[in-house]
Amino acid sequence: MNSSINKIINAINNAKNILIIPHINPDGDCIGSAIAMKLFIEKEYNKYVTLFIQSKVPEVYKFLPKAEDFKIENDICNQIFDLVIAVDCAAYDRLTNAITFFDKAEETIVFDHHKTNKGYGKYNYILPELSSTGEVLYYFAKNSKWQIDKEIAEALYTAILTDTGGFKFENTKTKTFKAVAELLRYDINPSEIYKQCYESKPLEMLKLRALAINKSKILYNGKVIYTIITLDDMRNAKALNEHTDGIVELLRQVDTVDLAFLIKETEDGYSKVSFRSENVDVTQIASKFNGGGHTKAAGCTIKKNYTIALNKILEEIEYVYEFSK
Repeated sequence: MNSSINKIINAINNAKNILIIPHINPDGDCIGSAIAMKLFIEKEYNKYVTLFIQSKVPEVYKFLPKAEDFKIENDICNQIFDLVIAVDCAAYDRLTNAITFFDKAEETIVFDHHKTNKGYGKYNYILPELSSTGEVLYYFAKNSKWQIDKEIAEALYTAILTDTGGFKFENTKTKTFKAVAELLRYDINPSEIYKQCYESKPLEMLKLRALAINKSKILYNGKVIYTIITLDDMRNAKALNEHTDGIVELLRQVDTVDLAFLIKETEDGYSKVSFRSENVDVTQIASKFNGGGHTKAAGCTIKKNYTIALNKILEEIEYVYEFSK
């Protein structure tokens, strides 16, 4: 059950030390929502808010206001926060290194839009019918009578834009466009934001995409496609973790494919998996490995090497969807 808006506002209003946590390997919705949340609280309640990140802000989102304000664990390890707010984080374990801060806080709030999020905060505001956490925050702000300005509008627009795939995904609804139309009133530049998010890629990212596509395998009479990116692949391409973004969406574009997935080897030897589909509910697979997400876009981490992970995924695909080879 979602908490009342008044209870959430009271928790924010009464807090002295506030920390905002995005999920590990944050995307545009996560970064944009975290920044917007910080700006809302600072401007509405005149409180200083700390932004936390596991590693660093992806280069593609460094154009956003306050992107330089994110702190890593070593910067804040000795601080105690009485309120911790998780944004766009579908599961408790996706907080990873920030779990310690979350557990020590007297008050916790979760803002999210993933349907698999059952609510792990003291207060929860989870709306899976909306496109993104950015859209969740937009409507929460409207209901709370919080003021939007150009900086906030830019952060929220980026969050919504990226989680709808440039307004192409099926999560783009009438309410999404209503929110975006309102945000455009604040003199933001949608063309420039789109360019920053989608048309400005480092060469290393393009090389990694080419490698991933070249290594891809098609199964089940063209219905399933996958690729594996190893640590050696990352080193050879001189690529960063953020450069894997968009690869699984490219695989999904093959015209015969129902289901695409990407396995990425992590530094600890595990397998980070992303699933995409048009016609099947990929949370059914991700949830088997304690993952989650949306019907057509989900993910998980399998604590096995990529060869074992692949076999386990294929077993689930055969069981859940009864594909015939």
